[in-house]
Amino acid sequence: MNYIFETIVTVRGDAGRTQVTPLGVRQQGDWVVLAPFKPSLTLDLLLQSRAAVINCTDDVRVFAGCIVGRRDWPLVPATRVDGVRLASCLAHEEIELAEFIDHAQRPQLRCRSVHRETHAPFRGFNRAQAAVIEAAILVSRLSILPAGKLEAELEYLKIAIDKTAGESELQAWGWLMEAIAAHRDSGGPTR
Repeated sequence: MNYIFETIVTVRGDAGRTQVTPLGVRQQGDWVVLAPFKPSLTLDLLLQSRAAVINCTDDVRVFAGCIVGRRDWPLVPATRVDGVRLASCLAHEEIELAEFIDHAQRPQLRCRSVHRETHAPFRGFNRAQAAVIEAAILVSRLSILPAGKLEAELEYLKIAIDKTAGESELQAWGWLMEAIAAHRDSGGPTR
């Protein structure tokens, strides 16, 4: 099966520059596969460092925050690779790049898992958390989404926010709605 898991990837380059970014990750047999769009700082840094950390978190503020430019999350050193992980992640997996398959739009980085740790139990997502993650994906694609699709999706996702959101989810949702409003105010492109 070829599931995509929504995670936070941390990768550090030569000059100590760290990128914290939401990224869907696939498990294909023994491979952990990342496929960031080009151009991508995450891609550039991973090709440079050849290592990254996959962070599993239920704090959806990290997903939303990264999309809207709030990337200053507490980090701690990784255990085996030269990298960092989110200090508050529930679990993390350290990976090393084994194979690069170039593509004009979305290259594949096939990686080997070299270390895994669990830091806290995962109790599951509530519907608002899932809605924030979906809204973050929509916000990351504002310039290519038809306006009608954006509005319909947000209207549906708002139901889960209204019914199940806690303080963290409301904060993350607010950041995303501010980004959408700023995009509209700037006359940002939509199809």
